[in-house]
Amino acid sequence: MPSRIRLEDRECPLSTTVQHVGEWWTLLILHDAFDGYTRFDQFQQSLGISTSMLTARLKTLVADGLLERRPYRTNPVRHEYVLTERGHSLRPVIVALAAWGNRHLAPQERSMILVDAETGEEAEPVVVDARTGKRLDDHDAYVFSAGPAASAAMRARYAELDRQRRSRSAGSEPGSP
Repeated sequence: MPSRIRLEDRECPLSTTVQHVGEWWTLLILHDAFDGYTRFDQFQQSLGISTSMLTARLKTLVADGLLERRPYRTNPVRHEYVLTERGHSLRPVIVALAAWGNRHLAPQERSMILVDAETGEEAEPVVVDARTGKRLDDHDAYVFSAGPAASAAMRARYAELDRQRRSRSAGSEPGSP
C-alpha cells in the first residue's frame, strides 16, 4: 500500500501518527480494546467488520506495536490481542476524539459518554499542558514550533508562521492603523 504521507510531511508527527491510527476501523478496534475486548470474535461481533478487514487491521496494529498477539488456547491455537504500553498511551487521544464528537451533539443525541467509574458522573475531557494545567485549545496561547530534529524546511515553515503571527499581533495592538 502506498504511503499517504506527502514528501514534505514525513517528519511531521501528525502525519506519521495518522499513518498508524487514521484508518476508521483502526480507531474502532482500539476503542473496543480500551473497553476490554481482546479476541477476534469479540471485535468482529462488536464492529460487524469482515474477517479479512479485521485480520488486516489487527496485523497492522500488531506490526505498529499498539497490540500484542498472544496465544490463549493451544488446541486449536487461538490468539488474543492485548494493548501494549504504546497502545494504552493512545487512550487520551481516543477520549479527546469522542469528546470532540459529543461536543457537537445535543446531550440527548449522545450514544456514548465518558463517566467517572466510581460516581457515574459525566466527565468533560479537555487536553491540558501537564506543566501548567492550562487548556491547550487556545490557538493563540499555544502554537506549533520547530523541534530539535526539525529539518531546514520545517524550521523555515515555523519561522515564517511565527513572523506572520507577530505581524498580525503587532497590527492589532492599540493605536495601530
